[in-house]
Amino acid sequence: MLANTTRGFLWSDVETRTLLNIWGEQDIQTALDGNFRNSFVYRDVSRRLGAMGFERTPEQCRVRIKSLKRQYLLAKEGNLRNNGQYHKICKFYDIMERILSNPALDAHDLMMESGAGGEEAGDGLEEDGEDAQDVESTGECPYPSETEVKLEYPTVPIPIPLKVTVGNNSTSSRPHNSSQPAGHLPARTPKRPRKRRSNFPMEKLMEQFLEQSAQAEENFFRVEEQRLQMEDHRRETEHARELHMLQMLAQMFSSISSARPSSAAKAADPPARAPVITGSSPLHTRGRPSSQKDCLSADSLAFERYYNLGSSSHRAMDNVIFSLVKSIVPPLTSKKHKGQDGRIGIVGGCQDYTGAPYFAAISALKVGADLSHVFCTKDAATVIKSYSPELIVHPVLDSLNAVEEIEKWLPRIHSLVVGPGLGREESLLKTAKEVIERSKARDIPIVIDADGLWLVTQQPSIIQGYQKGILTPNFMEFTRLFEALHHEPMNSSDRARSVMQLSGAMGNLTLVLKGEQDLISDGSRVYSCSVEGSGRRCGGQGDLLSGSLGVLAHWAHSASAAGMIKSMNPSVVAAFGACSLTRQCNSQAFQRRGRSTTTSDMIHEIGPAFRKLFET
Repeated sequence: MLANTTRGFLWSDVETRTLLNIWGEQDIQTALDGNFRNSFVYRDVSRRLGAMGFERTPEQCRVRIKSLKRQYLLAKEGNLRNNGQYHKICKFYDIMERILSNPALDAHDLMMESGAGGEEAGDGLEEDGEDAQDVESTGECPYPSETEVKLEYPTVPIPIPLKVTVGNNSTSSRPHNSSQPAGHLPARTPKRPRKRRSNFPMEKLMEQFLEQSAQAEENFFRVEEQRLQMEDHRRETEHARELHMLQMLAQMFSSISSARPSSAAKAADPPARAPVITGSSPLHTRGRPSSQKDCLSADSLAFERYYNLGSSSHRAMDNVIFSLVKSIVPPLTSKKHKGQDGRIGIVGGCQDYTGAPYFAAISALKVGADLSHVFCTKDAATVIKSYSPELIVHPVLDSLNAVEEIEKWLPRIHSLVVGPGLGREESLLKTAKEVIERSKARDIPIVIDADGLWLVTQQPSIIQGYQKGILTPNFMEFTRLFEALHHEPMNSSDRARSVMQLSGAMGNLTLVLKGEQDLISDGSRVYSCSVEGSGRRCGGQGDLLSGSLGVLAHWAHSASAAGMIKSMNPSVVAAFGACSLTRQCNSQAFQRRGRSTTTSDMIHEIGPAFRKLFET
């Protein structure tokens, strides 16, 4: 007799056969039959196995028997279906067949017995490591196979009653002979879990939910599109109504002024000085050719008569011109694409002056342009880029083919601002001159400021006579340009007349003289923008004006082409709007910062100032 003191989970063939012989004894099978609490039986099996030299716990014996039963049942089921080829998967199939050939122990009862044994926990037996034991139970152990212990017992038929279900709840018992061949047993297989069908109600509900969600989303987008279309229609209606009101207002002013005595009109107009019109008003028509006088529209003549009524009329006219500026502001709709509301180009920016092109470009964006391009020198590009990521910076202004590099962008530019930070280097001025000439050929509105005005002073013919050109000089730049064209000192006591004279000398292009009151003229009339500013003057305010003027010039000329502006020069409307906006930004920033106000503070006020002036 071999003494095996191994307490591991591996079972040798000798151990397994010995265990099966003990488990197959009649008294053991009788004790196991129909008893769910069978821990005492496996303690007896463990004791008998230990007496034969193999020390195993009752739990190990129970788990091993359970594993062998499972293998046997699988092999038996495979034999019934595949002509007996599956008995190879159970090494001890013959022994198990001999022991379990009792018809009272069919497949269903065996599964119940093995399951009942697994549920036994009251006597200190637990199933920890059951799966590992089942997997490793088929492992081989190097024990000598010659020492096989065979214990044979005579087969005694034991009648065991089986419960057969009849109907729903009734049962009947009938005896079976244990010697009946196992092949005649009705095969019972454990129930398999039902496969989930594709038409499960939850799936149908999910499909319906997804369809309803898609339909609701589609309905929402349809309603939103209708709402946006109604909003666009409302805005267009409001614009048309404002224009109609302006025309009616002009007719009303014309009828009022015609009823005024002519003597009072002559007394109100000083003979020696041209009247300066606050807000937007005709200044002077003397000395003009009769053909130009005949070209004045009826609305413009109505404005002239209206402004002869006094200062109260001036304030009313401020509202009129503000309404014109409001009418050119494009509405914000979802149908627009990037760049449709303005692509502005800034020509300027060198090593010494990097702030000016930035102020002009960022002001254009904040007023409402979609894109802002800066054409500068190579050494200024990195600095300007560092100011803001919103700007598109082209370091081409000092390259050998600068004109060609800029010209390829001109078809995409709606308006051009020349001069902020340009410097007075000869090569840069020459490039700016060529860019202006090619922009004129494309009929692009051009705003010239700062060093661009120095170029115009040297060569006035560059922009002279171009009706979409706008000059924005300060007093010093204006004086220099006036003396260059008239070859005589300017009469500073009558700036309004000087502005109109210089604009006429430049071919009736729009000119803005910045100062205490910004004077705007197109050679035929002078308009004064008297929106309250502040006493604070800091570098960069003129760049804010030129950048915003570039955007408004594009809007004004687009509105004029659409027939929305008929009574005034669109460049004058744009200039008045830009001057009003700059002065309002200065006033709001000064209220917040006082003496420490800078142009950066003014730029932060562009949005609120624009809403206050043109959107309320």
